[in-house]
Amino acid sequence: MKKMFYIAAIMLLTIGMVSCNKEEDTTNNNTNTPSGGTNPGTDPGTTPSVPDGYVDLGLPSGLLWAKCNVGATAPEEFGNYYAWGEVSTKDNYEWSTYIYANGSERTLTKYNTSADYGTVDGKKTLEYADDAAHVELGDGARIPTYEEWEELISGTTSEMTRENEVYGRKFTSKTNGKTIFIPTAGYKYQTGTFDQNGIGIYWSSSLDLDHPYSAKSYRFYTSVSDMSYRDRYYGHSVRAVRPLR
Repeated sequence: MKKMFYIAAIMLLTIGMVSCNKEEDTTNNNTNTPSGGTNPGTDPGTTPSVPDGYVDLGLPSGLLWAKCNVGATAPEEFGNYYAWGEVSTKDNYEWSTYIYANGSERTLTKYNTSADYGTVDGKKTLEYADDAAHVELGDGARIPTYEEWEELISGTTSEMTRENEVYGRKFTSKTNGKTIFIPTAGYKYQTGTFDQNGIGIYWSSSLDLDHPYSAKSYRFYTSVSDMSYRDRYYGHSVRAVRPLR
């Protein structure tokens, strides 16, 4: 009897282990989408829905804009700061620590259109490997181009406001009334953080062709809202866009 009891116990334990493994495998199969495929259970004929974390502002390009900065979990949070073309944060933001220069604006090693500023490669827009939004979020996310920032500005009305005591700019779609809030996150220079709750400066993925040591950026404060450019080593905020698909 004891021998039969032990055999039955071992069989039950084995069945339980197989069931656990099978359950984990099933979960993984349901959540992983093969490259170029669709999720199991998704009807290819249905209209795609806007994914969590993004807003459809009804812009002509159809781009979705993220609700939060990269590195943030709420619209009013400042999130991470990145030098242009870098995909990780750091303690010191200056030319000596910038990944695509050998210590100065005259020694660029990537994204350069002028021999006066280092090695010329003709690259004008960030590649995915150098795009912090894409590296952090994946799934088609990326930093908007100069033209896409301009589309946001022209396709919305905007005003300075506050969310949870944080100043920022609220953009309201001219076509569907939906909104996003972009906080005045300030910027990083050397080892300091400046102008938080005072100014917002956000990278585009576009090089400034007239000054290739700089990149195009969107800036705003009080009544100012325009496109500008900043030296690439500064630490600025990143807001992602992605297509609806």
